[in-house]
Amino acid sequence: MTLHYLLGIDTGGTYTDAVLYSETQGILAKAKALTTRHDLAIGIAEALDKVIEASGVSVEAIGLVSLSTTLATNALVEGQGGRAGLVMIGFGPDDLKRDGLSDALGSDPVIYLAGGHDVHGTETPLDLAPLEKALPELSRTVSSFAIAGYFAVRNPSHEDRVRDFIRAHCPLPVTCSHELSSKLGGPRRALTTLLNARLVSMIDRLVGACEDFLTRRGIDAPLMVVRGDGALISAAEARLRPIETSVGLASPAGARHLTGAPCRRSDIAVRPPMWPSPKVARLDADGAVVGGYRTMVEAVAMRTYGLGGDSEVRIDDRSMNARIDLGPRRLVPLSLAATLYGRPVIDILERQLRAAHMGRHDGRLTVRTGVPDHLAAGLAAQEAALFARIGSGPVALDQLMTATSQLATLDRLVARGLVHICGITPSDAMHVLGRQDQWDREAADLGLRLAIRRKNGAGQPIAASPEDLAQRIVDRLTRQSAEVILSAVLPEAGLTDVDPARSLLIDHALRRQAGIVRFALSLDRPLVGLGASAPVYYPAIGDMLSVACEVPADADVANAVGAVVGRVRATVTVFVTAPEDGIFMLSGAGDGRRFTDEEKAFEAARDRAGEAALEHARQNGAADAVLALVEEIDAPEIDGSRKLVEARFIATASGRPRLAHG
Repeated sequence: MTLHYLLGIDTGGTYTDAVLYSETQGILAKAKALTTRHDLAIGIAEALDKVIEASGVSVEAIGLVSLSTTLATNALVEGQGGRAGLVMIGFGPDDLKRDGLSDALGSDPVIYLAGGHDVHGTETPLDLAPLEKALPELSRTVSSFAIAGYFAVRNPSHEDRVRDFIRAHCPLPVTCSHELSSKLGGPRRALTTLLNARLVSMIDRLVGACEDFLTRRGIDAPLMVVRGDGALISAAEARLRPIETSVGLASPAGARHLTGAPCRRSDIAVRPPMWPSPKVARLDADGAVVGGYRTMVEAVAMRTYGLGGDSEVRIDDRSMNARIDLGPRRLVPLSLAATLYGRPVIDILERQLRAAHMGRHDGRLTVRTGVPDHLAAGLAAQEAALFARIGSGPVALDQLMTATSQLATLDRLVARGLVHICGITPSDAMHVLGRQDQWDREAADLGLRLAIRRKNGAGQPIAASPEDLAQRIVDRLTRQSAEVILSAVLPEAGLTDVDPARSLLIDHALRRQAGIVRFALSLDRPLVGLGASAPVYYPAIGDMLSVACEVPADADVANAVGAVVGRVRATVTVFVTAPEDGIFMLSGAGDGRRFTDEEKAFEAARDRAGEAALEHARQNGAADAVLALVEEIDAPEIDGSRKLVEARFIATASGRPRLAHG
């Protein structure tokens, strides 16, 4: 029997991890490299070269490569992504007010076209004239397009026609809403499509970097990507649907494998006491919430928070005791910036520290992310001017900023993913305290020395020493982490109206405040900490929550492990509706069909859903896929007679991915 090895990759905001895994021997080798945002291929190549060398495995024996990433999640949580043009077919401006679509759209352009369909798939004539007029300008100012049509899930022909028109006149990527979801709810489907379009370039660069490495090293194996529901999809599918990678289940899948028990993810995995199946996680029926937006992406029931070692440290010094808050924006830690860019970072911080007076922008630097130039399309004049002054090396904000209004301009460049901000983070605090040592401690110390020059409302320094401030930052990370865990688990106990960050009772319990009445709380199951910094951060979080904290031996590469233990799964939904007595319309997964016999319509729907699911699974690399069919018939009795409202035939095909040379 041929022995195959599985290569797992996880590209995160700071590190790219790699594991070489055997289904019979477990983890053979693991490796890490810094994620190189300006050129993802560099970090990926370094991590993969290390793990292949450490394992001693021949590249010819690698039968599968699987990729997990948090880049898309991070981008959505931080409000980042490319500029997308939204085309709404059959909708009007009032529809932007629903489901957070207007907030998500921001200043990105939207075009309204007459057209769309009704619930049975009958069309309103499509008018392409507004798009034809706007397209020349849009093609120069956006990086992608998102198309959402009224009832497109029942008849996608108008979305297809608009997509084909754009592709015929413009080389930019296009996403259609019916390709992402079969659920009704046009504005939320449009929101999901918009977010997807913003991520296309990012995931395309990531997948391309992986493919280039595999080609150079002669690794002839399928490349898979982890989807939000834990399933694996082909690299080609991930390029079309990058938002489905934004809520990937690789961490919990890896934790389940490493601990031998199922788990539920909320950025920190919390394991339920019982689960219906050790291989199937509970999915969120309403769609995943990412970056504050409820999407239509099918994903594990989870919550995503912008909180970690590279979270921005925000200090409010207006009160008598300065308040520290973290995130949700990510910064490049000063200790990491000095590691990446060398002496110029130290020189900037030392210059600021020598100044007689504290500067407003002390300890803050900016640098280009290095994304391709075309992603800077559509910048306003002020944005383009500021962007031109930022180079590939770090620039101090006190030398870059000439007016207060430029801060908002810089924030817009950050939101577009064009520049990074470097500043103090919990990782810097950990370096100052001696609990982390992988990066430049001197830069971290200088950054915190600059920060303690700030005065609180009483005119006193906000901290007595860099170490004092560092401990306060770490304590704040522990407290905020405990609060977000409680935010994830309290609804499980039916306490949906309790905000852990505002509850006085929870505050007393977490601080263990003494008094006549003492409050305490704990979890009824262990906390599973994952990630490279898990041993550093999570034991204190467990102590605050009065719960045992488990950190598996290979927690630092849990995402990469999770990437290779998943299955391919494809789900297709076909609908049957009755627009009038004796007429049954079949829609979904192909052209609409009209029947005069309900059972024949149902049978055709079953066949179409099953065949489409199996074909989709095969296209995504499933071997020997198994089919399951669920039928949901909504047919109430009205005035003594049965009336079909809608029948849904949901087919799911699943199987392990096909291995190379298998």
